[in-house]
Amino acid sequence: MRHVLAVVTLSVSAVACAGTAKPDTDPKGTIPPISWGPCTDIKRPDGQPPVQQDPNVRCAKLAVPLDYAKPDAGTIQLALIKVAATDPARRIGSLVFNFGGPGGSGVDTLDQAAKAFTTLRTRYDLVSFDPRGVERSSGVRCGTGADMDRWVALNTLPANRRTREASKAANAEFARLCQRDSGRVLPYVGTVNAARDMERLRTALGDAKLNYLGMSYGTHLGAVYATMFPKNVGRMVLDAPLDPTVTFRERTLSQTRGFQDAYRSFLRSCVKDGCEIGKTVQAANANVDRLMNRLVRKPLPVAGRQLTQGLASTGVAAALYSELSWPFLEKAVSQAIKGRGETLMYLADSYTGRNPDGTYSTQMSSFPAITCVDTAERPDESRLLGTWQAALRISPLFGSEGSGGLCSIWPAQGSNEAKRVNATGSAPIVVVGGKGDPATPYQWAPKLTSQLKTATLITYEGEGHGAYTSGSTCIRRAVDGYLLNDKVPGRNVSCPAA
Repeated sequence: MRHVLAVVTLSVSAVACAGTAKPDTDPKGTIPPISWGPCTDIKRPDGQPPVQQDPNVRCAKLAVPLDYAKPDAGTIQLALIKVAATDPARRIGSLVFNFGGPGGSGVDTLDQAAKAFTTLRTRYDLVSFDPRGVERSSGVRCGTGADMDRWVALNTLPANRRTREASKAANAEFARLCQRDSGRVLPYVGTVNAARDMERLRTALGDAKLNYLGMSYGTHLGAVYATMFPKNVGRMVLDAPLDPTVTFRERTLSQTRGFQDAYRSFLRSCVKDGCEIGKTVQAANANVDRLMNRLVRKPLPVAGRQLTQGLASTGVAAALYSELSWPFLEKAVSQAIKGRGETLMYLADSYTGRNPDGTYSTQMSSFPAITCVDTAERPDESRLLGTWQAALRISPLFGSEGSGGLCSIWPAQGSNEAKRVNATGSAPIVVVGGKGDPATPYQWAPKLTSQLKTATLITYEGEGHGAYTSGSTCIRRAVDGYLLNDKVPGRNVSCPAA
């Protein structure tokens, strides 16, 4: 797995939004209210339209400057989605979501996930958007579906020079295609500009304050917003937080360790009740290793494609984001060991955003585009090699050089502005960190809490990426109490595993 995405794995589909696109400002310099309309061409993850579209789901567009330093140099359209509050008489306002990434589509995810936030919807209009550089908001594209197929299928084993050289060549071609197809927007897709966009969204919604629930990368976006606009922060919750100060090496090694720990937890859980992969943790792990090595030599045919070792390890990682997926992962790996790769391929495709027709969402291309612009760090080959070797010592299955390899050759310049967060002067912010989170390791939670200055930390003792959707009644009660009743949690709150 060459890239560890910090995304919350709610299911994703493709959604096209209708609604009138209006200029960002009128001649008086004000931001007009949003003109909501019906959503069109909504699709499920399998590419099919929903059996019945909820008429309460509305879509729109909001024009924002491509370059805030040159507001007259053109605009891009942000795709928006809203699910109206069910108790309008007690409505607080809008609750804006970012579900993660960077590169996840808020439009896609909220359409599918609104039922998970039924309690919050009683008093909030649930609102989300595709951030700039994502999907319908001038989404970053890098070549064709066939190009993406080759890139995501690249093997990470064996850990030798030939594998590294193949990865470097693939990254160089990917960066070239990104510049060719999306060069106009690449310099402007960073989190600082996305925070500016969110401020315009708040104004267009007519809300005096931004009420916000950010998950995974969405915690970084929320933290940057609170730094830039502290007086406009309403009730803000940051779940599965990132530490924006970490280097590529620190991020890669922490996430590699997090996924390896989650993988070992999965194996221990699997063997408790009779595991199809192996009777003991050691046996199961050995069987997975043999599968991966076999796939290097001979990929499994799956509906005209090939399940490579690279895709198989991505599929394993995809299922480690949530403990609820572990039975599905057991089935997928067991089938692959027996020569059937369909389920592991499905998991890999869900992770990389591949659609059944061979096209891709912008998830895999938006991720590096935003990540690389959000930092001035450009590691040299020596540093990348050291990161790769250290990560492999932690986990041969998940070890990689991380995002540093691609960012080292990225065609757009990066800035460290998004790394510095300090929300002094804001309303209280609630940070929620999980002890068993593979993608955003727990140690990042107290670090972000400290950096913000105005935040309170809630600790979740369970597994999985993102605590609010884990099924924990304790977490739900604390978060809902704050968002609905403005009840700030006390210090050192801890919730047991669900």
